[in-house]
Amino acid sequence: MAERSSRRRVQGAGATLTAVALAGAAVLTGCTSDGRPAARSGSGAAVPSPAPTPAWDASPASVAAVGDSITRGFDACSVLADCPEVSWATGSDGGVRSLAVRLLGASKAASHSWNHAVSGARMAQLPEQMARAAKDGPELVTVMIGANDACRDSVRLMTPVADFRTSFEASMRQLRASAPTSQVYVSSVPDLKRLWSTGRENPLGKQIWKLGICRSMLGDADDMGAAAVARRDAVRERVVAYNEVLREVCARDERCRYDGGAVFDYRFTGEQLSEWDWFHPGRNGQARLAEIAYRNVTAAGPPA
Repeated sequence: MAERSSRRRVQGAGATLTAVALAGAAVLTGCTSDGRPAARSGSGAAVPSPAPTPAWDASPASVAAVGDSITRGFDACSVLADCPEVSWATGSDGGVRSLAVRLLGASKAASHSWNHAVSGARMAQLPEQMARAAKDGPELVTVMIGANDACRDSVRLMTPVADFRTSFEASMRQLRASAPTSQVYVSSVPDLKRLWSTGRENPLGKQIWKLGICRSMLGDADDMGAAAVARRDAVRERVVAYNEVLREVCARDERCRYDGGAVFDYRFTGEQLSEWDWFHPGRNGQARLAEIAYRNVTAAGPPA
């Protein structure tokens, strides 16, 4: 009996030594229990490597769009009316070739794309749109919003940057609550000061602006006095700040891609503007937006 008991103690000690040796080997080789390489803490101990970042899918199979009048194609086909068929994001118009059509083909885009944008919407309304988009279960959600936050009757009424950030963060949380794996493509807000400098060359456009379109930027279009110049500069600075918010918030989501300022930087001309208001994109402008989006969504990596 004593001999058997002694033998069991020897075997137990051997098993313990073997386990210690294997654990030591794992530390020395820098591997975790599942075989993945392990990082080391400051004390030299091995810690599990972080999970890899999900790869961006350059060919999503469905698209939902949220945003404002630009994504609704407002004033692109007729005066004071939405025209979603020419939307840069989900439209069916053959001349525009929307992002959805370029990604999915015309027939599939008709059944696998949805436009939840609302003309006149500001960032504060985006969480509600995101909630509707999430119900579609899209593989890609496009976001273009912010122009109406800067286009107010006065500079004083523009959406504060902090409020803009809070609403966009809430929008992303709203989407992630129901659609955690949907990718998000975020367009920058267009350069409204370029809109002013381009459209003011057209006498008809300036007359239409007098009806009250984007007074913070387009009001008194020919006034080059110090106050008017400062007002326009303030609007442009606010748009730049909005775009920085879009970039920062998007960067915190591993499935979000910002356009790198591509829409803001686009050197559009009067050819891209609506013939009815010289403010919204016309068909040509919608097509250019679709090109920019498709280029960024299908790129191997995010814009620099």
